[in-house]
Amino acid sequence: MSDGSPARATGVERAGPHTPPPDPPGGGRAVAVWSVGVSVYFVAVLFRTSLGVSGLDAVERFHVSASALSTFSMLQLLVYAGMQIPVGLLLDRFGTKRVLVVGCVLFTLGQLGFALAPSYGMALVSRALLGCGDALTFLSVLRLGARWFPARRGPLIGQLAGLIGQGGNVVSTLVLSRALTQFGWTASFVGSALCGVVVLVLTLLFLKDHPDGYGTERTGHRGARYVRHQITESWREPGTRLGMWTHFTTQFPAMVFLLLWGMPFLVEDQGMDRARAGTLLTLIVLVNMVVGVLYGQLVARRHGARMPLALGTVGATAVVWAVLLAWPGRAPLAVFALLCLVLGACGPASMIGFDFSRPANPAERQGTASGITNIGGFTASMTTLLAIGVLLDLTGDDYRVAFGVVFVVQALGVSQMLRLGRAAARRERERL
Repeated sequence: MSDGSPARATGVERAGPHTPPPDPPGGGRAVAVWSVGVSVYFVAVLFRTSLGVSGLDAVERFHVSASALSTFSMLQLLVYAGMQIPVGLLLDRFGTKRVLVVGCVLFTLGQLGFALAPSYGMALVSRALLGCGDALTFLSVLRLGARWFPARRGPLIGQLAGLIGQGGNVVSTLVLSRALTQFGWTASFVGSALCGVVVLVLTLLFLKDHPDGYGTERTGHRGARYVRHQITESWREPGTRLGMWTHFTTQFPAMVFLLLWGMPFLVEDQGMDRARAGTLLTLIVLVNMVVGVLYGQLVARRHGARMPLALGTVGATAVVWAVLLAWPGRAPLAVFALLCLVLGACGPASMIGFDFSRPANPAERQGTASGITNIGGFTASMTTLLAIGVLLDLTGDDYRVAFGVVFVVQALGVSQMLRLGRAAARRERERL
Protein backbone atom coordinates (compact mmCIF):
# COMPACT_ATOMS: atom_id res chain seq x y z
CA MET A 1 0.00 0.00 0.00
CA SER A 2 2.73 2.36 -0.89
CA ASP A 3 2.67 5.82 -2.38
CA GLY A 4 2.77 5.69 -6.16
CA SER A 5 4.27 9.16 -6.48
CA PRO A 6 8.00 8.24 -6.39
CA ALA A 7 7.53 5.66 -9.13
CA ARG A 8 5.41 8.10 -11.12
CA ALA A 9 8.09 10.73 -10.93
CA THR A 10 10.67 8.24 -12.11
CA GLY A 11 8.44 7.26 -15.00
CA VAL A 12 8.03 10.87 -16.12
CA GLU A 13 11.76 11.38 -15.85
CA ARG A 14 12.44 8.54 -18.28
CA ALA A 15 9.49 9.15 -20.56
CA GLY A 16 11.43 11.56 -22.75
CA PRO A 17 9.11 13.30 -25.21
CA HIS A 18 5.97 11.63 -23.90
CA THR A 19 3.73 13.84 -21.80
CA PRO A 20 2.45 12.21 -18.59
CA PRO A 21 -1.34 12.01 -18.21
CA PRO A 22 -2.97 14.69 -16.05
CA ASP A 23 -3.53 13.90 -12.40
CA PRO A 24 -7.10 12.58 -11.94
CA PRO A 25 -9.32 14.79 -9.79
CA GLY A 26 -10.74 12.20 -7.37
CA GLY A 27 -14.06 13.23 -5.85
CA GLY A 28 -17.35 11.44 -5.19
CA ARG A 29 -17.53 9.58 -8.48
CA ALA A 30 -14.00 8.30 -8.00
CA VAL A 31 -14.98 6.96 -4.58
CA ALA A 32 -18.06 5.24 -6.04
CA VAL A 33 -16.18 3.57 -8.91
CA TRP A 34 -13.24 2.57 -6.71
CA SER A 35 -15.65 1.11 -4.13
CA VAL A 36 -17.00 -1.25 -6.76
CA GLY A 37 -13.48 -2.47 -7.55
CA VAL A 38 -12.61 -2.89 -3.87
CA SER A 39 -15.83 -4.88 -3.32
CA VAL A 40 -14.51 -7.39 -5.85
CA TYR A 41 -11.28 -7.70 -3.87
CA PHE A 42 -13.30 -8.06 -0.64
CA VAL A 43 -15.18 -11.04 -2.07
CA ALA A 44 -11.98 -12.55 -3.49
CA VAL A 45 -10.40 -12.49 -0.01
CA LEU A 46 -13.58 -13.96 1.49
CA PHE A 47 -13.40 -16.89 -0.94
CA ARG A 48 -9.63 -17.24 -0.58
CA THR A 49 -9.81 -17.58 3.22
CA SER A 50 -12.97 -19.69 3.36
CA LEU A 51 -10.93 -22.90 3.54
CA GLY A 52 -9.23 -21.62 6.69
CA VAL A 53 -12.46 -22.00 8.67
CA SER A 54 -13.66 -25.14 6.87
CA GLY A 55 -10.50 -27.28 6.97
CA LEU A 56 -11.92 -29.75 9.49
CA ASP A 57 -15.16 -30.00 7.49
CA ALA A 58 -13.16 -30.58 4.29
CA VAL A 59 -11.28 -33.50 5.90
CA GLU A 60 -14.63 -35.12 6.76
CA ARG A 61 -16.30 -34.35 3.44
CA PHE A 62 -13.50 -35.54 1.16
CA HIS A 63 -11.91 -38.12 3.52
CA VAL A 64 -8.39 -36.74 3.06
CA SER A 65 -5.18 -36.55 5.09
CA ALA A 66 -3.46 -33.41 6.35
CA SER A 67 -1.08 -33.25 3.37
CA ALA A 68 -3.98 -33.70 0.94
CA LEU A 69 -5.86 -30.93 2.74
CA SER A 70 -2.87 -28.60 2.39
CA THR A 71 -2.87 -29.33 -1.35
CA PHE A 72 -6.10 -27.30 -1.66
CA SER A 73 -4.41 -24.13 -0.45
CA MET A 74 -1.09 -24.94 -2.08
CA LEU A 75 -2.70 -25.31 -5.52
CA GLN A 76 -4.73 -22.15 -5.01
CA LEU A 77 -1.61 -20.19 -4.08
CA LEU A 78 0.45 -21.78 -6.86
CA VAL A 79 -2.05 -20.52 -9.41
CA TYR A 80 -2.18 -17.12 -7.71
CA ALA A 81 1.60 -16.70 -7.63
CA GLY A 82 2.05 -17.91 -11.18
CA MET A 83 -0.50 -15.40 -12.46
CA GLN A 84 1.01 -12.23 -10.99
CA ILE A 85 3.32 -11.20 -13.85
CA PRO A 86 0.75 -12.11 -16.55
CA VAL A 87 -1.85 -10.05 -14.66
CA GLY A 88 0.34 -6.94 -14.86
CA LEU A 89 0.67 -7.42 -18.61
CA LEU A 90 -3.07 -8.12 -19.03
CA LEU A 91 -3.95 -4.93 -17.19
CA ASP A 92 -1.79 -2.88 -19.55
CA ARG A 93 -3.42 -4.44 -22.58
CA PHE A 94 -7.09 -4.85 -21.63
CA GLY A 95 -7.69 -2.42 -18.77
CA THR A 96 -9.02 -2.89 -15.26
CA LYS A 97 -12.71 -3.54 -15.94
CA ARG A 98 -12.21 -6.46 -18.31
CA VAL A 99 -9.67 -8.10 -16.03
CA LEU A 100 -11.91 -7.74 -12.96
CA VAL A 101 -14.93 -9.14 -14.83
CA VAL A 102 -12.96 -12.25 -15.74
CA GLY A 103 -11.73 -12.48 -12.15
CA CYS A 104 -15.32 -12.33 -10.80
CA VAL A 105 -16.47 -15.08 -13.14
CA LEU A 106 -13.57 -17.38 -12.29
CA PHE A 107 -13.60 -17.06 -8.50
CA THR A 108 -17.40 -17.36 -8.37
CA LEU A 109 -17.30 -20.56 -10.44
CA GLY A 110 -14.50 -21.82 -8.19
CA GLN A 111 -16.45 -21.18 -4.97
CA LEU A 112 -19.63 -22.69 -6.41
CA GLY A 113 -17.71 -25.71 -7.69
CA PHE A 114 -16.15 -26.19 -4.26
CA ALA A 115 -19.64 -26.16 -2.73
CA LEU A 116 -20.94 -28.86 -5.05
CA ALA A 117 -17.80 -30.95 -5.70
CA PRO A 118 -18.55 -34.65 -5.27
CA SER A 119 -14.90 -35.66 -5.04
CA TYR A 120 -11.48 -34.48 -3.95
CA GLY A 121 -10.33 -34.11 -7.56
CA MET A 122 -13.24 -31.84 -8.50
CA ALA A 123 -12.67 -29.81 -5.36
CA LEU A 124 -9.03 -29.30 -6.38
CA VAL A 125 -10.08 -28.02 -9.81
CA SER A 126 -12.50 -25.63 -8.14
CA ARG A 127 -9.83 -24.18 -5.84
CA ALA A 128 -7.53 -23.72 -8.84
CA LEU A 129 -10.28 -21.73 -10.61
CA LEU A 130 -10.76 -19.69 -7.46
CA GLY A 131 -7.04 -18.97 -7.22
CA CYS A 132 -6.95 -17.84 -10.84
CA GLY A 133 -9.82 -15.41 -10.33
CA ASP A 134 -8.38 -14.16 -7.05
CA ALA A 135 -5.06 -13.47 -8.76
CA LEU A 136 -6.71 -10.93 -11.06
CA THR A 137 -8.08 -8.71 -8.30
CA PHE A 138 -5.38 -7.12 -6.13
CA LEU A 139 -3.19 -5.54 -8.79
CA SER A 140 -6.35 -4.45 -10.61
CA VAL A 141 -7.60 -2.58 -7.55
CA LEU A 142 -4.21 -0.88 -7.07
CA ARG A 143 -4.29 0.24 -10.71
CA LEU A 144 -7.89 1.45 -10.41
CA GLY A 145 -6.99 3.67 -7.46
CA ALA A 146 -4.06 5.16 -9.37
CA ARG A 147 -6.32 5.95 -12.35
CA TRP A 148 -9.09 7.65 -10.35
CA PHE A 149 -7.30 9.51 -7.52
CA PRO A 150 -4.50 12.09 -7.43
CA ALA A 151 -1.03 10.69 -6.77
CA ARG A 152 -0.86 12.43 -3.38
CA ARG A 153 -3.77 10.22 -2.25
CA GLY A 154 -1.86 7.07 -3.19
CA PRO A 155 -0.83 6.00 0.33
CA LEU A 156 -4.33 6.42 1.78
CA ILE A 157 -6.06 4.70 -1.15
CA GLY A 158 -3.67 1.75 -1.04
CA GLN A 159 -4.09 1.35 2.72
CA LEU A 160 -7.89 1.48 2.47
CA ALA A 161 -7.91 -1.14 -0.29
CA GLY A 162 -5.92 -3.52 1.90
CA LEU A 163 -8.08 -2.83 4.97
CA ILE A 164 -11.35 -3.42 3.13
CA GLY A 165 -9.94 -6.60 1.59
CA GLN A 166 -9.13 -7.88 5.07
CA GLY A 167 -12.81 -7.39 5.88
CA GLY A 168 -13.44 -10.40 3.63
CA ASN A 169 -11.26 -12.43 5.98
CA VAL A 170 -13.36 -11.24 8.94
CA VAL A 171 -16.57 -12.30 7.21
CA SER A 172 -15.22 -15.75 6.37
CA THR A 173 -14.06 -16.21 9.96
CA LEU A 174 -17.18 -14.93 11.71
CA VAL A 175 -20.01 -15.64 9.29
CA LEU A 176 -18.96 -18.62 7.20
CA SER A 177 -17.68 -20.59 10.20
CA ARG A 178 -21.05 -20.19 11.92
CA ALA A 179 -22.95 -20.95 8.72
CA LEU A 180 -21.06 -24.24 8.35
CA THR A 181 -22.21 -25.27 11.82
CA GLN A 182 -25.84 -24.26 11.26
CA PHE A 183 -26.49 -24.97 7.58
CA GLY A 184 -23.80 -27.40 6.47
CA TRP A 185 -21.24 -27.43 3.68
CA THR A 186 -23.28 -27.07 0.48
CA ALA A 187 -25.69 -24.38 1.64
CA SER A 188 -22.91 -22.30 3.18
CA PHE A 189 -20.61 -22.33 0.16
CA VAL A 190 -23.42 -21.86 -2.38
CA GLY A 191 -24.69 -18.92 -0.34
CA SER A 192 -21.25 -17.33 -0.24
CA ALA A 193 -20.86 -17.82 -4.01
CA LEU A 194 -23.84 -15.49 -4.51
CA CYS A 195 -21.57 -12.64 -3.31
CA GLY A 196 -19.50 -13.21 -6.43
CA VAL A 197 -22.59 -12.82 -8.64
CA VAL A 198 -23.44 -9.52 -6.92
CA VAL A 199 -19.99 -7.96 -7.45
CA LEU A 200 -19.92 -9.21 -11.05
CA VAL A 201 -23.15 -7.34 -11.80
CA LEU A 202 -21.85 -4.20 -10.04
CA THR A 203 -18.63 -4.34 -12.04
CA LEU A 204 -20.43 -4.73 -15.36
CA LEU A 205 -22.82 -1.87 -14.63
CA PHE A 206 -20.73 0.72 -12.80
CA LEU A 207 -16.97 0.18 -13.05
CA LYS A 208 -14.95 2.30 -15.48
CA ASP A 209 -11.20 2.19 -16.09
CA HIS A 210 -10.59 5.93 -15.66
CA PRO A 211 -12.39 9.30 -15.67
CA ASP A 212 -13.22 10.83 -19.04
CA GLY A 213 -10.24 12.76 -20.34
CA TYR A 214 -7.79 11.26 -17.85
CA GLY A 215 -7.00 7.96 -19.53
CA THR A 216 -3.75 6.90 -21.06
CA GLU A 217 -3.26 5.15 -24.35
CA ARG A 218 -2.99 1.41 -24.04
CA THR A 219 0.28 0.05 -25.20
CA GLY A 220 -1.23 -3.10 -26.65
CA HIS A 221 0.54 -6.42 -26.86
CA ARG A 222 4.05 -5.99 -28.19
CA GLY A 223 5.08 -9.61 -28.41
CA ALA A 224 7.34 -11.98 -26.51
CA ARG A 225 10.35 -9.64 -26.80
CA TYR A 226 8.46 -6.92 -24.93
CA VAL A 227 7.43 -9.37 -22.19
CA ARG A 228 11.00 -10.61 -21.77
CA HIS A 229 12.27 -7.03 -21.65
CA GLN A 230 9.79 -6.02 -18.95
CA ILE A 231 10.60 -8.99 -16.74
CA THR A 232 14.36 -8.83 -17.27
CA GLU A 233 14.66 -5.10 -16.63
CA SER A 234 12.47 -5.31 -13.53
CA TRP A 235 14.45 -8.23 -12.13
CA ARG A 236 17.78 -6.48 -12.70
CA GLU A 237 16.80 -3.83 -10.19
CA PRO A 238 17.90 -4.86 -6.68
CA GLY A 239 14.89 -2.96 -5.30
CA THR A 240 12.54 -5.34 -7.14
CA ARG A 241 14.29 -8.39 -5.73
CA LEU A 242 14.43 -6.86 -2.25
CA GLY A 243 10.72 -6.16 -2.49
CA MET A 244 10.01 -9.75 -3.47
CA TRP A 245 12.09 -11.20 -0.62
CA THR A 246 10.58 -8.77 1.88
CA HIS A 247 7.12 -9.89 0.81
CA PHE A 248 8.31 -13.51 0.92
CA THR A 249 9.66 -13.28 4.46
CA THR A 250 6.97 -11.23 6.16
CA GLN A 251 3.65 -12.39 4.75
CA PHE A 252 3.59 -16.17 5.01
CA PRO A 253 3.30 -16.88 8.80
CA ALA A 254 -0.05 -15.08 9.06
CA MET A 255 -1.31 -16.44 5.75
CA VAL A 256 -0.47 -20.03 6.68
CA PHE A 257 -2.23 -19.60 10.02
CA LEU A 258 -5.31 -17.87 8.62
CA LEU A 259 -5.63 -19.71 5.34
CA LEU A 260 -5.52 -23.27 6.65
CA TRP A 261 -3.62 -24.44 9.72
CA GLY A 262 -4.71 -21.99 12.42
CA MET A 263 -8.17 -23.44 13.05
CA PRO A 264 -7.07 -27.12 13.14
CA PHE A 265 -4.14 -26.25 15.44
CA LEU A 266 -6.28 -24.28 17.89
CA VAL A 267 -9.08 -26.85 17.96
CA GLU A 268 -7.25 -30.17 17.69
CA ASP A 269 -3.94 -29.40 19.41
CA GLN A 270 -4.92 -26.66 21.85
CA GLY A 271 -8.40 -27.93 22.71
CA MET A 272 -10.30 -24.72 21.94
CA ASP A 273 -13.88 -24.67 20.74
CA ARG A 274 -14.50 -23.26 17.28
CA ALA A 275 -16.03 -20.03 18.58
CA ARG A 276 -12.93 -19.04 20.57
CA ALA A 277 -10.60 -20.14 17.78
CA GLY A 278 -12.60 -18.05 15.31
CA THR A 279 -12.35 -15.05 17.63
CA LEU A 280 -8.56 -15.36 17.71
CA LEU A 281 -8.36 -15.57 13.92
CA THR A 282 -10.57 -12.49 13.68
CA LEU A 283 -8.31 -10.65 16.12
CA ILE A 284 -5.36 -11.23 13.79
CA VAL A 285 -7.27 -9.56 10.97
CA LEU A 286 -8.32 -6.61 13.15
CA VAL A 287 -4.72 -6.08 14.29
CA ASN A 288 -3.71 -6.22 10.62
CA MET A 289 -6.04 -3.31 9.88
CA VAL A 290 -4.71 -1.13 12.70
CA VAL A 291 -1.03 -1.90 12.07
CA GLY A 292 -1.52 -1.32 8.34
CA VAL A 293 -2.40 2.32 8.96
CA LEU A 294 0.52 2.77 11.38
CA TYR A 295 3.09 1.17 9.09
CA GLY A 296 1.77 3.09 6.10
CA GLN A 297 2.12 6.43 7.84
CA LEU A 298 5.61 5.60 9.14
CA VAL A 299 6.89 4.54 5.74
CA ALA A 300 5.31 7.55 4.00
CA ARG A 301 7.12 9.91 6.38
CA ARG A 302 10.43 8.06 6.66
CA HIS A 303 11.53 5.66 3.95
CA GLY A 304 14.47 4.69 6.15
CA ALA A 305 11.97 2.90 8.42
CA ARG A 306 11.19 0.27 5.79
CA MET A 307 13.90 -2.26 6.56
CA PRO A 308 13.75 -1.92 10.39
CA LEU A 309 9.97 -2.37 10.33
CA ALA A 310 10.17 -5.44 8.08
CA LEU A 311 12.99 -7.13 9.99
CA GLY A 312 11.48 -6.17 13.35
CA THR A 313 8.20 -7.83 12.38
CA VAL A 314 10.02 -10.99 11.30
CA GLY A 315 12.00 -11.09 14.56
CA ALA A 316 8.94 -10.55 16.76
CA THR A 317 7.03 -13.24 14.88
CA ALA A 318 9.87 -15.72 15.31
CA VAL A 319 10.17 -15.05 19.05
CA VAL A 320 6.46 -15.45 19.82
CA TRP A 321 6.20 -18.47 17.51
CA ALA A 322 9.09 -20.09 19.39
CA VAL A 323 7.49 -19.38 22.78
CA LEU A 324 4.23 -20.96 21.63
CA LEU A 325 5.88 -24.10 20.29
CA ALA A 326 8.13 -24.49 23.34
CA TRP A 327 5.30 -24.09 25.83
CA PRO A 328 4.66 -27.39 27.65
CA GLY A 329 1.10 -28.55 27.09
CA ARG A 330 -1.59 -26.07 26.13
CA ALA A 331 -0.45 -22.46 26.00
CA PRO A 332 -2.30 -19.78 28.02
CA LEU A 333 -4.53 -17.21 26.35
CA ALA A 334 -1.92 -14.46 26.85
CA VAL A 335 0.49 -16.26 24.52
CA PHE A 336 -2.18 -16.49 21.84
CA ALA A 337 -2.94 -12.80 22.29
CA LEU A 338 0.73 -12.03 21.60
CA LEU A 339 0.63 -14.36 18.61
CA CYS A 340 -2.35 -12.46 17.22
CA LEU A 341 -0.46 -9.17 17.60
CA VAL A 342 2.64 -10.30 15.71
CA LEU A 343 0.73 -12.21 13.03
CA GLY A 344 -1.47 -9.16 12.55
CA ALA A 345 1.64 -7.15 11.69
CA CYS A 346 2.78 -9.62 9.00
CA GLY A 347 0.41 -8.40 6.27
CA PRO A 348 1.29 -4.70 6.68
CA ALA A 349 4.99 -5.58 6.79
CA SER A 350 4.66 -7.48 3.53
CA MET A 351 3.33 -4.34 1.83
CA ILE A 352 6.70 -2.72 2.53
CA GLY A 353 7.96 -4.92 -0.30
CA PHE A 354 6.08 -2.71 -2.77
CA ASP A 355 7.76 0.35 -1.24
CA PHE A 356 11.10 -1.18 -2.24
CA SER A 357 10.09 -2.22 -5.76
CA ARG A 358 8.08 0.81 -6.88
CA PRO A 359 10.84 3.45 -6.58
CA ALA A 360 13.20 1.06 -8.35
CA ASN A 361 11.16 0.95 -11.57
CA PRO A 362 9.77 3.51 -14.04
CA ALA A 363 6.01 3.86 -14.56
CA GLU A 364 5.95 1.60 -17.62
CA ARG A 365 7.28 -1.34 -15.56
CA GLN A 366 5.16 -0.88 -12.43
CA GLY A 367 2.75 -3.70 -13.24
CA THR A 368 5.53 -6.19 -13.88
CA ALA A 369 7.53 -5.11 -10.82
CA SER A 370 4.48 -5.32 -8.56
CA GLY A 371 3.70 -8.76 -9.94
CA ILE A 372 7.21 -9.99 -9.15
CA THR A 373 6.95 -8.56 -5.63
CA ASN A 374 3.56 -10.14 -5.03
CA ILE A 375 4.88 -13.57 -6.01
CA GLY A 376 7.18 -13.63 -2.97
CA GLY A 377 4.76 -14.06 -0.07
CA PHE A 378 2.49 -16.45 -1.91
CA THR A 379 5.42 -18.66 -2.89
CA ALA A 380 6.53 -18.82 0.76
CA SER A 381 2.97 -19.51 1.90
CA MET A 382 2.47 -22.26 -0.65
CA THR A 383 5.74 -23.96 0.29
CA THR A 384 5.07 -23.74 4.03
CA LEU A 385 1.47 -24.96 3.74
CA LEU A 386 2.61 -28.11 1.95
CA ALA A 387 5.58 -28.70 4.25
CA ILE A 388 3.39 -28.46 7.36
CA GLY A 389 0.87 -30.91 5.90
CA VAL A 390 3.57 -33.44 5.02
CA LEU A 391 5.21 -33.12 8.45
CA LEU A 392 1.87 -33.56 10.21
CA ASP A 393 1.33 -36.81 8.34
CA LEU A 394 4.87 -38.03 9.06
CA THR A 395 4.78 -37.14 12.77
CA GLY A 396 1.24 -38.21 13.62
CA ASP A 397 -0.15 -34.65 13.80
CA ASP A 398 2.67 -33.17 15.88
CA TYR A 399 2.07 -29.47 15.29
CA ARG A 400 5.16 -28.41 17.23
CA VAL A 401 7.47 -30.21 14.82
CA ALA A 402 5.47 -29.28 11.72
CA PHE A 403 5.26 -25.58 12.60
CA GLY A 404 9.04 -25.48 13.02
CA VAL A 405 9.35 -25.15 9.23
CA VAL A 406 8.37 -21.48 9.67
CA PHE A 407 11.83 -20.73 11.09
CA VAL A 408 13.57 -22.29 8.08
CA VAL A 409 11.61 -20.18 5.60
CA GLN A 410 12.15 -17.03 7.67
CA ALA A 411 15.91 -17.64 7.81
CA LEU A 412 16.09 -18.00 4.04
CA GLY A 413 14.15 -14.79 3.49
CA VAL A 414 16.10 -12.71 6.02
CA SER A 415 19.42 -13.78 4.49
CA GLN A 416 18.25 -12.52 1.07
CA MET A 417 16.90 -9.26 2.50
CA LEU A 418 20.21 -8.50 4.19
CA ARG A 419 22.13 -9.40 1.03
CA LEU A 420 20.08 -7.09 -1.21
CA GLY A 421 19.45 -4.22 1.23
CA ARG A 422 22.66 -2.29 0.62
CA ALA A 423 22.53 -2.65 -3.17
CA ALA A 424 18.92 -1.42 -3.27
CA ALA A 425 19.72 1.56 -1.03
CA ARG A 426 22.70 2.48 -3.20
CA ARG A 427 20.57 2.39 -6.36
CA GLU A 428 17.93 4.59 -4.73
CA ARG A 429 20.57 7.18 -3.81
CA GLU A 430 21.84 7.17 -7.41
CA ARG A 431 18.35 8.01 -8.70
CA LEU A 432 17.91 10.99 -6.39
